[in-house]
Amino acid sequence: MSLYAAYAGNLDARLMSRRAPHSPLRGTGWLTGWRLTFGGEEMGWEGALATIVEDQLATAGVFVALYDIAPPDEEAMDRWEGVGMGIYRRTRLRVHTLDGDLAAWGYVLNGYEGGLPSARYLGEIADAAESAGAPHDYVMELRKRPC
Repeated sequence: MSLYAAYAGNLDARLMSRRAPHSPLRGTGWLTGWRLTFGGEEMGWEGALATIVEDQLATAGVFVALYDIAPPDEEAMDRWEGVGMGIYRRTRLRVHTLDGDLAAWGYVLNGYEGGLPSARYLGEIADAAESAGAPHDYVMELRKRPC
C-alpha cells in the first residue's frame, strides 16, 4: 500500500469509498509550503479545476485526508484523475500530522494556474473539507473564494 494525500473534493469520505473502496482513511494532516488554487479552465469543464502549487509564503497550507491506497485502487485513482490523459500528474508530498511528517503522493494539475471554479464545485470542496474535519476558518475561507 502507498499513502495518498487527498485534498479538495477527494476529502469527501463517501466519494473516496466509491473511488477507492479497498483503501482505508488513515487520518488528516497539512501540506505546508503549498496552497490550494485552481487552473485548467481551458480544458473544457464548467470552470477551473482544483490543484495545489508550492508556495513557501503560504501561511495556512492545504488540509488533506490520508488514505492507505491498495494497488487496484491506485490504478483506479489514476484513471479518475486523468493521469493517462495528462490532466493530473502524481507528485510526492510531505504531510505534517500530529504523529510527525509522512511521505505521500497527491495529484497536481498539468494546466496553468488561473481561472475560477464553478460555485457548485467550490461548494462541494468546502462541504468535503468540513465533513473531513478541517478547521472552521479553513472551511470559511473556501466558502468565501471567488467563483
